[in-house]
Amino acid sequence: MWVPGSWRLSAGGVPEDTISINHNWFNAYNLHWVWNLLHEDHKVAKEYIEDIRDICDNFEALCQRNLAANTGMNFHDFFIFITRFVLVNVIELYHVQEPEDAKVNLPEATHHYVYNLMQIREVASKMISADAFSIENLCVISEGNRSAMSDVTKILKDDGFRRLWMTLSEAYECIRRGQRILYEVRYLNQEGCLSVTCSKSDCNVVDRITFFMREIHGPEDLVRLIDTALPER
Repeated sequence: MWVPGSWRLSAGGVPEDTISINHNWFNAYNLHWVWNLLHEDHKVAKEYIEDIRDICDNFEALCQRNLAANTGMNFHDFFIFITRFVLVNVIELYHVQEPEDAKVNLPEATHHYVYNLMQIREVASKMISADAFSIENLCVISEGNRSAMSDVTKILKDDGFRRLWMTLSEAYECIRRGQRILYEVRYLNQEGCLSVTCSKSDCNVVDRITFFMREIHGPEDLVRLIDTALPER
């Protein structure tokens, strides 16, 4: 869970034994607010060090480092997150749209994934013009960040991604069924597809994705992947 640095929550007039749970997480419904917050905080970080721009080897990299320190996340961190969320939703959308591969093919199941992808597409489209994603600036980011945001094959095999995939798949299956049982349990260390809606032991959805796009170099590639995955709009 990530709580944006400038968000605050307060409540009054509640009993002393009330449990407070921070609910400042982000999802498809508020993703544009998170991007707007990062964008505004980036402008502030930029203004603070504007006087050293001419003597700085990589001004934008310094802005991103300061943004991460002040806000808890920078543009590259945010992009790494939404890239993974796109890949999970593309996989799940594929399963509910392919009757021969899925246990369900319901309009309401499709709606969740399409909505998620449409919201991310809107934000990613705004990110294309950001200096942080210019070819010049992407060439100087750390190898770890570059691999985390671009190597699709590596992302799909990553335990963190597979955990996200399994969790989201189970969550939407619970929503669809209205209860927390009846779906086949998946395990993080199992081979192959982790989607609870998948009915095939030899599912090749991961291969399909990597065949189409092996690397995601920036927001423009992410928009292209979403456009390919979405049904006719």
